[in-house]
Amino acid sequence: MDQRLARVRQKQQAPRTSGQPALRWLAWLALLAAPALSAATLDPAVLPRVQAATFEVVIPKPVNDPLTYEKPLPLDQLPFQMRNDKYYSVGTAFAVGDNRYVTAGHVISIGIDSLMGEPAIRDASGQVYAIDKITRFSLQEDFVEFTLKNPPHIAPLEANTQPAMNDVVYAVGNALGTGIVIRDGLYTSQTPEEENGRWKWMRFSAAASPGNSGGPLLDKDGKVIGVVLMKSPDENLNYALPIDMVLKAPANQADADTRELYQLDVIEAKYAGRFKAQFPLPKSFADFSATYQKFYNANADQELHALLTENAGNLFPNSTGANRLLHGGSNLNPFPTLMRRANTGIWTVATPSESKGSLDRNGYVAKAAVGSQVMFHLHKPDNVTAKQLYNDPKLFMDLLLKGAPMQRTVGSEQVKITSLGQPTEQRPYTDHYQRRWQVRVWPIPYENSKIVAFLLPVPDGYAAMVRVVPARREHEALIDLSALTDFVYVSYSGTLAQWKEFLGNTELLPAALADIAIRFDYGNDFRYQSKRLGFAYTPQLQKIDQDSQLVLGMSYFQDGGKVVWDVSNVVVKSNVDNAEHIGINRHVAPSDDLDDSYRNHWNKIVHRDHPDDGVPYSENDMTYIGTVGSTAVSADTKPAVLYTAFYGVDGPRPEDAMKGKLNLLTEKLQVNEH
Repeated sequence: MDQRLARVRQKQQAPRTSGQPALRWLAWLALLAAPALSAATLDPAVLPRVQAATFEVVIPKPVNDPLTYEKPLPLDQLPFQMRNDKYYSVGTAFAVGDNRYVTAGHVISIGIDSLMGEPAIRDASGQVYAIDKITRFSLQEDFVEFTLKNPPHIAPLEANTQPAMNDVVYAVGNALGTGIVIRDGLYTSQTPEEENGRWKWMRFSAAASPGNSGGPLLDKDGKVIGVVLMKSPDENLNYALPIDMVLKAPANQADADTRELYQLDVIEAKYAGRFKAQFPLPKSFADFSATYQKFYNANADQELHALLTENAGNLFPNSTGANRLLHGGSNLNPFPTLMRRANTGIWTVATPSESKGSLDRNGYVAKAAVGSQVMFHLHKPDNVTAKQLYNDPKLFMDLLLKGAPMQRTVGSEQVKITSLGQPTEQRPYTDHYQRRWQVRVWPIPYENSKIVAFLLPVPDGYAAMVRVVPARREHEALIDLSALTDFVYVSYSGTLAQWKEFLGNTELLPAALADIAIRFDYGNDFRYQSKRLGFAYTPQLQKIDQDSQLVLGMSYFQDGGKVVWDVSNVVVKSNVDNAEHIGINRHVAPSDDLDDSYRNHWNKIVHRDHPDDGVPYSENDMTYIGTVGSTAVSADTKPAVLYTAFYGVDGPRPEDAMKGKLNLLTEKLQVNEH
């Protein structure tokens, strides 16, 4: 297994974990290369036949690179053979009959839905042979048999289906693309397949290095007894599949039957399923790849559906543990994150630690890992319009790479990637709460991976969820991120100038904003009107210009028997840097299952206690004044919803001045729900 490709696989954090051997073995072989043991002592008369019948498995390097770098790649730092080879060496194969070749299933699977082209085999002279047909395949036993289009004239390896325990054996394999190496050891034991003991693995002590996967395990006479597959993680014993199982496998059939776990980042529960598929062979590699991927993707769809169905009662907002969030209002944070069910059963909002990278002209990129994805808030530069950003995915990714650099390792150097070019796929997606996402997919050919991005337009740029996944896992990332959109927690923030641009892109606005009218005339007035709430003010209360900042605190709450995502807080600042601001907050009567802190807080609002009593107060070098924005509540009434309104400004202020500001705010305040 090529080390570079192995490292790529280890970086992925796919949410779906598989019981298939390939996923473990690639990592084991890559991480645990053993030192060479004593030299092989095969009969010199047998050695040429073994060498002729054993091949490297190779996969073509990408021909075109759509990426742009900050400087030319220092390819001269790579070893001579690596930089001049047109192929990556990924494993070993061997001949078992007339135009019949065998390798590990996980080796050939590198080519499934790959950005690098179809796998092939290469002999010691450098001659490359294209695969003609896949004739046998077993995912769980991890082998594949295939034919070649123009096979070489060689004698295949003879098979020994009843090897003797404790005899000398030889592991034959590709030494990282530098040729076929033979190393000796002992056939020490057998161990049952870990799931249900359906067969027994052969265990042997001959060294196995990256690239050995799929190579033959030979007896002392040079006959093949097994297919080298994996390395033990904690001892110098390696594993092979008995060759008898390959030879007796059903002809002209592909079979998959492995245990899998599917998990979604927002809940701890996992779905224990199986990937079961069977389809006829022979097929060309392209047809085999397409058919396998079709079954695999359909199984991912089924497992995600089953996970969500099994846990429907515990998912937000159906879970009783969701009530705290449904009564909690918004945190006003424009950085996107996810709601998650804690092990206590309570739904909370993840609070990741953000890091920021600066862009020109007041732009920035904030990022944080939340579960298996990186969440981003892209605050666009002042010289980039909303229409430019939303309609040019290359521009978005170029800005993202500038504020959150991605690097390509070449030898000892890290070279910044400055552009991924245009995405190869883009589509709209609307989540359960009618938020309109833009889905973009960019290929990273040199890593055989893809960047999958879900972009949510917001007033100052984008909120985004991004994953980097192996190319063949793109479908899983798409369905996983689609499901996660229903658990995204984010508020909308921007200057009035940014809001004006944003509101003009009507096709991208969430449904929650469709019934909200936001009107402003710089220097004259500001108006906000929704079915729940209306208010207006003039510069007598607070300055109104293009740099004034409006934040709509979005949250989830009950409305008419269903949960909606809508505005629960409105905050307007005179400008981004000025502390002066006004706010209108929505409050909900607590349900019976909530603790006393919710009831105490609600009762204070109902009775217009401090800080909602219309009396100025000081806090953190600010002066505030607040009230309940509706008619007085009598002892007999039991409101379900109340709104509070407040005004705040920095420094000490006279009481009369503060009361005058509050009157200016409340005189045009209209509450439409109770």
